[in-house]
Amino acid sequence: MIHLSGAKYIEPIRLLVDTTIKEEALLAAKIALSKKAQDIVLLELAQIVDFTDYFLICSGTSTTQVRAIADAIEEKFKEKGVLPSHIEGYPESRWVLMDYDDVIIHIFHEETRKFYELERLWGDAPQIPVEAD
Repeated sequence: MIHLSGAKYIEPIRLLVDTTIKEEALLAAKIALSKKAQDIVLLELAQIVDFTDYFLICSGTSTTQVRAIADAIEEKFKEKGVLPSHIEGYPESRWVLMDYDDVIIHIFHEETRKFYELERLWGDAPQIPVEAD
């Protein structure tokens, strides 16, 4: 375990060698959809930044829904052997950031999402279509 500025950083563990990073990002999006997340956007950042390959951005209408989305993603990824290196914002659940290194998941309360407008900030990134099964 590495400590940075008092925050815990745990090196992510990847046990699914047959799962691509894009498949992990799409899985997270589908889990969010299953929890009725709104306005799901999957951005491919691999050619733009060097710290991640994908951003998943979605929102919930309440802090309870934001937590439910985060819980479902974390639980399903853990079942598959994929653990986050860091999770922030869960107690307040206005903006939960789940850092899986190659996939960073942003789950916003809808009002907070409107304020930060991450999609506008990363407007040059290609969007990957997300469809329900």
